[in-house]
Amino acid sequence: MRKALIVGINHYDHIPGLEGCVGDAHSIRQLLDRNADGSVNFSQPRIMTTTGPDRRITKSEIKQAVENLFSDDNEIALFFFAGHGHVEATGGYVLLSDARTGDDGLSMSDIMLFVGQSRARNKIVILDCCYSGAIGNNPIIPMRSDIPEGTTILTASTKEQYALENGGGGVFTGLLADALSGAAADILGRITPGSIYAHIDQSLGSWSQRPVFKTNVKNFVSLRQVEPAIPLADLRRIIEFFPAPGSHYQLNPSYEPTSSTAEEQKTKIFEILQKYNRVNLLVPNDENHMYFAAMASKTVRLTATGEHFRRLVSQELI
Repeated sequence: MRKALIVGINHYDHIPGLEGCVGDAHSIRQLLDRNADGSVNFSQPRIMTTTGPDRRITKSEIKQAVENLFSDDNEIALFFFAGHGHVEATGGYVLLSDARTGDDGLSMSDIMLFVGQSRARNKIVILDCCYSGAIGNNPIIPMRSDIPEGTTILTASTKEQYALENGGGGVFTGLLADALSGAAADILGRITPGSIYAHIDQSLGSWSQRPVFKTNVKNFVSLRQVEPAIPLADLRRIIEFFPAPGSHYQLNPSYEPTSSTAEEQKTKIFEILQKYNRVNLLVPNDENHMYFAAMASKTVRLTATGEHFRRLVSQELI
């Protein structure tokens, strides 16, 4: 089972409120709920939000909810928080509606305590708040992070930085939503914490806000599945066309559908080879375009990425 707790806090009783955290929380919940094909992904993600004093979310409520999230033996337990954050010499805090001062919030040390005690196989913490990079840090040894096995942390900013908002939502969460929508998917349509971080890191460019990624895992788990760039049945045929490392595949005009000598079986193969070319698994030799490679009877070869997937298929890992 996959469990998620998603929290968005706009309203604060004693400190200035925020605008986009609730919308961000609903956006992430919607994306985690189901995969792109409509199949169930996370099992009814729990969402806790507040936009006004009629529905406050207190420290005690969130502490209990986080403890419950990490208490079960699940495949994934994921905690997402959007709201105010605070850091001081004793560590970092996420602030809830009843916070009067920074250390009134739920301490990041408490969150990591629940993570460390969790029986879930994959523990994921995503924070979109100021100073969020402090989570996982050892307060006694500031340059050291203590990350339990099976844990991944992704934060909007370092322990010294603000988390920026833009257009009524968090900059970080906007990029996170893009990543989960498919921008961070690999060829197989898998979206992992590592690919999400890479997408956010590259997209922020020269922004002063820098995301932080901390992990202690043997393998990345997929957080969401979208349509593969290439159907698996077509990808698995790669060893048919390229049976050994460094193989070249010979083309001729009969592969090109518009050619007067086109053959149906070969044009179907050519269609698959063109799919490989579009996702950088394959390139033509001595030509810039697959059409000209076929018409000039040139060969095609796998790129380094293509060779990687050829090995995976040959080892029956795909």
